[in-house]
Amino acid sequence: MIVRIMGEGQVKLDDSHFAELNKLDDELLAEVEGGDEEGFRRTLGALLDAVRRLGSPLPADALEPSELILPAPDASLDEVRGMLTDDGLIPG
Repeated sequence: MIVRIMGEGQVKLDDSHFAELNKLDDELLAEVEGGDEEGFRRTLGALLDAVRRLGSPLPADALEPSELILPAPDASLDEVRGMLTDDGLIPG
């Protein structure tokens, strides 16, 4: 799966990593819904770090269709709230 982190670029992730990412996504969803700014910052950072650590960056000039778009590291709680679905940022 190709994942785009807004403002950074694209990363190719193996589907086997989505259980770990979904756990962080569930935490992030709860923090956004509860208005927990500190928890939100911590978990968003952990989610993006996990994507970077587990994935392989695509070249800057690659223009692959992204199957998942994640917010930039400096996104606000309200910006991320607008990106959320019932499943969070990551479907499933």
